[in-house]
Amino acid sequence: MDPNHRDPHQTGGGDPHRIPADPHQGPGDRRPRPPQGPDLGQPVPPRVRTVELVAGGHLVTVNPVDGSEIEACPPGRHPSPPVRRTPDDRAALAAAAKPPAPPGVPRTHHRLLERDSERDTLVSLLARGRSVRLTGPRGSGRTVLLDAVAARCESLAPDGVVRLDGHRRTADDLLHALCAAVHLLPAHRPGPALLTELTGEIGAVVLIDDAELGGAALDAFLAATPECAVLLACTPDVPPPGDESRVEEVPLGGIGRSGGLTLLAQGAGRALSDDEVSWAGDLWFESEGLPLRFVQAGALLHQRDLLREDADAADAPLPTVAEGAAPAALLASRLSEAARATLGFAYALGGEVPHQAHLPALVGDTHADASLTELLDCGLVTPVGNRYRLAAGVTEQLAAEGYADDGERAHTAAQHYTWWTGHPSVTPERAAAESDAVLAALTALVGGQDPARQATAVLLARTVAPVLAAGLAWGAWERVLRSGQEAARLSGEVAEEAYFHHELGVLALCQDRLDRARAELEAAVALRGALADKRGTVAGRRALALVADRAGETVPVSRATPAPDAPPVIPRRDGTATPPAGLYRTAPPAGATRVQPAAPAAGATVVGGASAMAAKDGRPGRAALTGARRNLVAAGAGALLVAVLGTVVTLGAINGDDEEPASVDQVTTEQTTPEEEGDDVTEAEQPAGSAGPSTDPGEDGVTGTPDDPTPSDSASPSDTESEQPSNSPSDRPTTSPSEKPTTKSPSPPPSSSNPPSSPPPSSPDPEPSDPPPSSDDPDPEPPSEPGTDNSASGPAPEPSPSQIS
Repeated sequence: MDPNHRDPHQTGGGDPHRIPADPHQGPGDRRPRPPQGPDLGQPVPPRVRTVELVAGGHLVTVNPVDGSEIEACPPGRHPSPPVRRTPDDRAALAAAAKPPAPPGVPRTHHRLLERDSERDTLVSLLARGRSVRLTGPRGSGRTVLLDAVAARCESLAPDGVVRLDGHRRTADDLLHALCAAVHLLPAHRPGPALLTELTGEIGAVVLIDDAELGGAALDAFLAATPECAVLLACTPDVPPPGDESRVEEVPLGGIGRSGGLTLLAQGAGRALSDDEVSWAGDLWFESEGLPLRFVQAGALLHQRDLLREDADAADAPLPTVAEGAAPAALLASRLSEAARATLGFAYALGGEVPHQAHLPALVGDTHADASLTELLDCGLVTPVGNRYRLAAGVTEQLAAEGYADDGERAHTAAQHYTWWTGHPSVTPERAAAESDAVLAALTALVGGQDPARQATAVLLARTVAPVLAAGLAWGAWERVLRSGQEAARLSGEVAEEAYFHHELGVLALCQDRLDRARAELEAAVALRGALADKRGTVAGRRALALVADRAGETVPVSRATPAPDAPPVIPRRDGTATPPAGLYRTAPPAGATRVQPAAPAAGATVVGGASAMAAKDGRPGRAALTGARRNLVAAGAGALLVAVLGTVVTLGAINGDDEEPASVDQVTTEQTTPEEEGDDVTEAEQPAGSAGPSTDPGEDGVTGTPDDPTPSDSASPSDTESEQPSNSPSDRPTTSPSEKPTTKSPSPPPSSSNPPSSPPPSSPDPEPSDPPPSSDDPDPEPPSEPGTDNSASGPAPEPSPSQIS
């Protein structure tokens, strides 16, 4: 279909399975290519399709470029309550679930023979509301028997008959398919609670063909559908349900000899000769009465008649009993070239027959879709759900006849499906309906060792994964993601491997598997971080934050000196973290005066908002670190930045002896509190006779940290110092005035593991008449708390209200 034309599903006309022109076809087999440039008269659809879905309580945005985004569903985006489908809607949906009719009229029609007793038993049990397991070997005619039962149960339940395909479907897949068959759920995948509620209200006869449910999975499915009567057609090797499930068992064996003769005559299109009747008796004994074997044997007789009608051909003998029991190779040798090519693609795809609309593009023959009719007449394919598969035993019989190639057919099919699923005219629902063939092509390529085919597998998975997600085929979506992740790992495509990990994490989060979601998302973030993929890393971190929120956890963020009662750090949508108000301590210790950060003067060295300035008398001024530290902490910087900041500021203060002071104004930052803005005592505003701050940076080598010495009111030096400064001045030891001070070299800057933990304390303004302390004193006595008398000079003066923050 031309990209500039609308999809037939949107207009209601045209063939819904019509395939766009495939670039892999020959020049005579495809239509003219549309113009490369945009046509001003036709709207050009976008190449990237972004779809929003509601999955449980999440809003999922399927983004094919950077990966799906998931968030809690906003209140206004919740879908409306589901509405039940009308009978006409259910009939149209059931017709769409059937396999497509092949071109022309099939020569044979499979009839229900010798199954009246089993049919009546099944209908009687379902009418009483009982669930039944119909077990029989492959080729025993279970699908034909289900068709007969469905025709008799149309009026038994209020929601009618719902037929589901159980081939490679889990219990969760079947529950969602049942819910979608009864309720209208556009762009909505119900969560576990809503799904249980909706399926618990459905009253229907549910027929599941090729079911693979057994054990606990079957018990869970039956418990979720208490108002439904379920009929499962499966093979005997499927595990049985639990003892408490009360599921009836109806075995299905082969048909009698008379029934085999009827099917054989029907396939041959004529009455049987005596030799053929005798041959049919041996075949019935060899095949244990499986109806499929008699259908294939009838096709052998029909081909023999065609050969006998050819005048140039010799009389063809009857097939042997061995050829009748395993007739696939002989039947295939007498088919047309297009039919044999179709058979080869089906074999390469693990038994999945491509849709008949894809056959012309794959085979290279415009009439290749008619080959499906040949395969049906020969009994080599059988309907399964809405598609066809190779009949039982055909794959094994073709393996010995040279149909196994080196994977070239699977590679061709993968390239075709990559182009088709990525075409704008292909809807997600159509792609989801053919997901089994796409998955088969992907699986065939992942198992090989060719790097080129691994790259094709990655491209196919990358293209089809968002389409299946948008089509709500999440079982197939998960299998595609896992196959694509394995192919990306084998081919070394790290970016694509990170994408598949991210999508698997989003899928697990939608399914409430938090541990699996965390593991997949962390792997995706690690890979994308190594690739410097910022957008992908941010998307992964957002999903991880949602996982932590669902698990009741707190996202770990680096922070310095949190208050004991501080609330958790709130992560932003861009991956960073902003500490809420009140997270960090801002009040200085009792008795200390806060130094307000000042604006940098001309020529001052500015690092992180702190300036190193020189005083008029040549002494280095105190660096305004209080506001700088707050700014760094608010930005979420680590302790390493604090250490580097202190080192640069200290060097700037030491080298600033020759700089002239300039008039400064107070500056405030984002994190400056109102109390800080109200501080009215700064170093520049002190009286001329007051003592300046000490030049000793203390043990950590950073001026303005809590371990800096402060002058005492008695101006008496001390020769002892505490190993670590205390926040309470009364806890520090004092010395007598007669002792000489000791000189100590400043300690190296602190490491990143021991950042400063509180704003620097400063002493109250000393009296103008007090002599200034010696500049050589590295550790003068700290001031006393207001109202205490523990110094030689008497009680300390009461601080003004503006000095207390």
